Order: sequence, then structure tokens, then C-alpha cells
Amino acid sequence: MGDAVGRLSPPPHRRGVILAPHPTRARLDRLRVVASTPVSEALVSHIVAREPRIDFARDEALLPPQRFAGDHAGDPAFRRTAEQQRAFEDLVDSAQALYGVPDEHPAALQRTVRNNPDLRWVHTMPAGGGAQVKAADLTADELGRIAFTTSAGVHAEPLAEYALFGLLAGAKTLPRLLRQQRETRWTDRWEMGLLSTQRVLLVGLGGIGRVVAAKLAALGVTVVGTSRSGEPVDGVQELVHPDNLVDAATDVDGIVVSLPGTAATDGLVDAKVLRAAKPGFTLVSIGRGAVIDEPALIDALRDEHVGFAALDVFAAEPLATDSPLWSDPRVLISPHTAALNSAEDRLIAELFADNATRFLDGQPLRNRVDTVEFY
Repeated sequence: MGDAVGRLSPPPHRRGVILAPHPTRARLDRLRVVASTPVSEALVSHIVAREPRIDFARDEALLPPQRFAGDHAGDPAFRRTAEQQRAFEDLVDSAQALYGVPDEHPAALQRTVRNNPDLRWVHTMPAGGGAQVKAADLTADELGRIAFTTSAGVHAEPLAEYALFGLLAGAKTLPRLLRQQRETRWTDRWEMGLLSTQRVLLVGLGGIGRVVAAKLAALGVTVVGTSRSGEPVDGVQELVHPDNLVDAATDVDGIVVSLPGTAATDGLVDAKVLRAAKPGFTLVSIGRGAVIDEPALIDALRDEHVGFAALDVFAAEPLATDSPLWSDPRVLISPHTAALNSAEDRLIAELFADNATRFLDGQPLRNRVDTVEFY
């Protein structure tokens, strides 16, 4: 495996290619990292400056170009020739650590794991990267041999702002405002909601939920949050166990769902939870779409028990064109884009560099994937 990179070595002047020698398995003083997802040369340099013990290999010609910040899969029109595909596989098979899942595809991850016995760590780009690891269908030995980490926390600020935006849109009757504007109708005035007098349930108090809690508390919202540990969280006035979710949802004005998708969270926000909230409440979904029982949500929208829903994630993506959610005027749909912002790639790079230091120093990694629940 040691000569794989040698076969790929380009002329020294070739733009966009960063190659590094392949250390042996016994060398623990340095870490060979291979970019298996798009990353700029500037960010590679940023990572290595933060952790100089990294030998970072990247071949721009073998990676799809990014179309926008956070575009980790790259341009879907990108295709490798057969020779390029062999070169790409040789390169990722030479890694001790991967920056991203190869081609963001679980089958490619499985192939790489089984062809690279030296692979010790894979960093996934999504916050919910555990789903990629689960879909790769790796053996217990493979899951035990390799550490998997996610980019959880990187997206907390933009998603928290989206949650605040959704709750404000519901409180300020955005659907009615838009409808009357389209119809050029000036009507009598009506009362709008006031967040500072509302009670909002946060289903999930991880990195995203904690930032949401702080922002809502600053506005005077009474924040209720779900927690298995019961440990205090800044901005959260009431903590409830997820097993008591229906009771927690009783008479709330808003629900924000930011949980990852696991077997334990699938359909957790069901009809009972939705019906426990106040009639006309606002729902914001920014975790994984499967956490919410979508048919139950559609029913609750039809009879206006849900007054407004801001949905960034769905049980199946892309959302089917025949879904009633598209045409419901009380639903705002964003195509899983609420987390994207210009700082994302840099923040992921900095998280990776910090974890590389931890890895080399034998310290616990941040955002380690639980390979039982896969979150």
C-alpha cells in the first residue's frame, strides 16, 4: 500500500494537489490524512498549521468541485474516468484518517474500510454523520477498529437562528400576512403572538438545542427541554425526560425538534405529542425529519391544530412532489439548507484539526459516533 501515492504523484507544479508520504502503521507520531470529500487547498493549509503532525494528501482532480459552502458531495455532474477511480481508491486506501466519507456514500465507506487495514479514524462532514456509518453496514470488528466522528456543533448557530425565525414567523402570523399581501387586502388589525409570553419545548438539548435555548431565554421565553441526564442547561427553566414527552408538550406554544435520527428517535414526535400542544402552535424541525411522524403532522395541519410549521428536514429527501406539505400555506419548506453558511467549511476544518491533536495525543475525540445508536 505504501507505493499507492507514488503512482499518483503529479509534477510539482500541478495546481491543487497536495501529497504526503505514507507512514507505516507503527508510526504514531504523525497522522496521514486523505481528503475524500472536497476541501480547499487553503483549508488544508489551515488544518496543518493548527496540527503540524498531519501529513495531508489531497488531489483536487479526483474530487468533485464544490458549488457552494458546505457542499461536501460536490457537483453531481462530476464523473471520474476508470483510471481516476482507481487512483482515488488507491489514495483513500492509503489513509490513516479520512477527511469525509468517500464520495459521501456509505457503500464507498464500506469498500474503503475493507480495503484499508491501516484506517483508524473517519471524520464525517454532516452533524448526523452517524447515519452514514450505520448505512455502511460495517462489522463489529470494523466499528471497533475505526473511530468515527461528526461535525456536530458546527451548525448550531445558523440552525438556532432558523429556529428563532420559525418561531417568530408563527407568532407574527406570517402565513396570513403573506396571503393578504398577495391579495392586496388591507383588513382590520389583529393580535399577534409575543414570544416573551410563550412556552416553547425543545426536543433535544445537544449542541443545537443549547444554542436555541440561550437565544430564546434572552427573549424572555419560558424554555422546556428534554434531557435523559437531567443536567442543568443554561436558559432552560424546566427539564423533562423524553419518556414524558407528551406531558412536556402539554399547552406549549412552540416545539423545536433538533434530535438526530436513530432507532430510538424515529417517530418520537407523534400524534400524541403534536395534539398535546396548544391549538395553533408553531413547529420547527431542524434535526432529522424521521423524528417527526409526518402523516400525523399533515393531519394536525389540516385541522389547524398546527398553526405554522417551519421544516428544514423531512423523513425522505428530497420531499416528494406530491406531499401535501408543499401546498399547505401554513408550512414553510427549506430544502435542508438552514445550516449552510460561509463559515461552515472553516469550522469543520478547525474541529478536525482539534480532533487530530486529540487523536495523536491519545485523548478522547469530540463528537465520537455511538456505534450502537449511531448518533
